[in-house]
Order: sequence, then structure tokens, then C-alpha cells
Amino acid sequence: MTATTTEPTEKTGARTAEAAELISDAREWIDALDDRIIGLVQERMAVSAVIQKERIASGGRRVNLSREMEILATYRNALGKPGTALAMTLLELCRGKI
Repeated sequence: MTATTTEPTEKTGARTAEAAELISDAREWIDALDDRIIGLVQERMAVSAVIQKERIASGGRRVNLSREMEILATYRNALGKPGTALAMTLLELCRGKI
């Protein structure tokens, strides 16, 4: 095995150059997806801040628990139990400090 063949396979954990290439390409795709997800989360945080500001300005509470329960159910129904944890993390990010 040459040094160029072992480098990509060592980095990916693959045993063949073909598998290493496929894994590297898939990881680039995942990185691009993660960038998009982070951008969407940041956008969600901004929209949530607008909602909270208006709710508070109108005399309401900062957090609407019934709405949060809807969001938890949506994520749980779509992704199973881990979806609930993901939704909780999103809600925490979007609430800011309470």
C-alpha cells in the first residue's frame, strides 16, 4: 500500500480507496447539510425573538407552553424519541434566557 492510498482510508476508517472516496464525499455533503441546518436554526431563533417581543409587549408571557407542546409532538411524531430531545434543544435555543 502506498502513502497516498493509506491516507484517505486512515482518515475515513475505510479499507479501500473507493470506500474512502465515497465516505469523504458523503462527509462533505453532511458538512453542507450541517451548515444549512445551523443557518435555519439561527433564522428560527430570530423569528422566535420577534414573537416573544410582541407577546411580551402585548402583556403576554414570554413562553407559550401549549405551543411548545405542539412543537415537541411534531418532532416526536416525525423523528421518534430523539426528536423530542432535538425539539427541546431548539426550544431552549429559541427562548433565550428565561
